[in-house]
Amino acid sequence: MLEQTSAPQRAPVPPERGPQRAMILSSFVNRVGNGLFNTASVLYFTRVVHLSPGRLGLGLTIAGLIGLLAGVPAGELADRRGPRAVLLLTLAVQTATMAAFLFVHGWAAFTAIATLDLLALSASNAARGALVARIGGERPAEFRARLRTFVNLGVVLGTLGAAAAVQIDTRAAYTALILLNAASYLGCGLLLLRVPAYPAVARPARAGRWAVLRDRPFALLAAVDGAMGLQYPVASLLLPLWLAQHTHAPRWTVPAVCALNSLCCVLFQIPIGSRVETPGEGGRALRWAGLLFLVSCPLMALTADLPSWAAVLLVLPAMAAHSLGEVWQSSGSFALGFGLAPEHAQGQYQGLLGLGFDTGQAVAPAVLTTLCLGLGQLGWLLLGAFFAGLGLLGPPLAAWAERTRPGAVVVRGSVG
Repeated sequence: MLEQTSAPQRAPVPPERGPQRAMILSSFVNRVGNGLFNTASVLYFTRVVHLSPGRLGLGLTIAGLIGLLAGVPAGELADRRGPRAVLLLTLAVQTATMAAFLFVHGWAAFTAIATLDLLALSASNAARGALVARIGGERPAEFRARLRTFVNLGVVLGTLGAAAAVQIDTRAAYTALILLNAASYLGCGLLLLRVPAYPAVARPARAGRWAVLRDRPFALLAAVDGAMGLQYPVASLLLPLWLAQHTHAPRWTVPAVCALNSLCCVLFQIPIGSRVETPGEGGRALRWAGLLFLVSCPLMALTADLPSWAAVLLVLPAMAAHSLGEVWQSSGSFALGFGLAPEHAQGQYQGLLGLGFDTGQAVAPAVLTTLCLGLGQLGWLLLGAFFAGLGLLGPPLAAWAERTRPGAVVVRGSVG
């Protein structure tokens, strides 16, 4: 068992010069750009490109389903050839796809570009997870919590910039956001050149090439985590549309709740994430996440038909509860993904975990818009119950997974 990390070490301060600091700076730059665009992306595609919410959701669903194909193969490639090279390639593709969104004038072009973008994103997440495992050393989950703190800080800063573009609400303002986000992918790649090109870890003689595909408990955990991942587009897609179509909240509420979401993650990711390192703790973290979503979803439902000031006052605590649930879920996902994966197959395991997550993200736009925008307040209640049920599966599945891998590398840590 590792020594407990002291409180000052858990403060969100960048590490000393080296691979960890380079990784954090690289990701921070990228997420500033993501925050600039993602907050306003729904408005850009509906108000400038003139896609209906239904067609936008359908295009994202198609793109996400095709993007699923890249995760596990990219993770295997990262295990065999080294994760940094794979990650740099995906960032180059995302630079091009983001710039290409400027030339979208219809649904077919949007869907094609979004598909290529999400293929690159799926591959990028697998390679990034393998790289984080190498950089994080003995405590990759704790490093991933620190990393996520700073990327969420980047999203907060980007969201503040997006608020100005949303208020201006012109094609030129949205164009600036897209170009800045494209530049952030390029900057991310340049900073990653300061991270070592880690060589592949030798695979044991008895280990199969696609061991992750035979790991049933891990596959079920990836499925549960992916289904619970439907909560991520609640803040970026569903809630903005809900506020715009079903409440009297002012337009600035959209970037405000997105900023609050990221700010809560900045403040709580390290305090919570550093307490969740073993797979068992990861399973319990999923349970806490589900209970928090069970609180937040009904509160969001109640914002309908309220006066503008009351809707704003209610959506803020709803988003705070949702954000805490997000932190617990992400912390549990990190602990399960890193703690259950053999050292030589981190890319594969991160790829399968990403496959579960990307599956959830692929169906999320269609499911969430149909459920909550279609059924209204009843849809929010059903969504909260769904998340709570998934969270209850976390502890028993994590216990089963731990029992089935006596030879696996399991992260050990104390609860501070």
